[in-house]
Amino acid sequence: MGGFFEQLSGAAGLRAEGKSAQNIANFNAAVAEQEAEALRARAGFAQKRQAKRGAEITSALTAKIGAAGGIGSPVALDLAAEQAAELELENLLIGFEGEVAAGQAESQAELDRLTGRISRQRGKSAARAANVQFGLQLATAGAGAGLFKGAKGTVAPAGTFKATTGMSQTQFGRKFLTGF
Repeated sequence: MGGFFEQLSGAAGLRAEGKSAQNIANFNAAVAEQEAEALRARAGFAQKRQAKRGAEITSALTAKIGAAGGIGSPVALDLAAEQAAELELENLLIGFEGEVAAGQAESQAELDRLTGRISRQRGKSAARAANVQFGLQLATAGAGAGLFKGAKGTVAPAGTFKATTGMSQTQFGRKFLTGF
């Protein structure tokens, strides 16, 4: 009865829609996590490439200083130290930018998961509302048609609900709200 009732009320479709939205959001989250991994790997590769380029620049600078005869000069040492610091800073910046981008992708993944959970909950809530609305329509139509014993177009007197339906009002409410 619960499945049939849910089909008639449209609740089954609303639940399925919510679950489907959650599945899509979970897929998007998985894609965002893969993107985060790729961004970290790309940043690591860029750091290695920059370190290699930095070593080449340092070597070329040392060769030029040596060719000019300034190997022991304090100015040459300061220039080499400053160049090394700039190259190291550039390398660290590449890593930092990669980590920030990866963190953004991970945040997006978490946001996608949360959106999916909310979508699923909205589907469940909409299904409950559809069940309640459909149950009220059935009860109103049944009472209007005189389907309940003793009913003459009005609500049955207190204490007759269980006698007419075979279940308590609480059981009736649970059955039509949850489908069980």
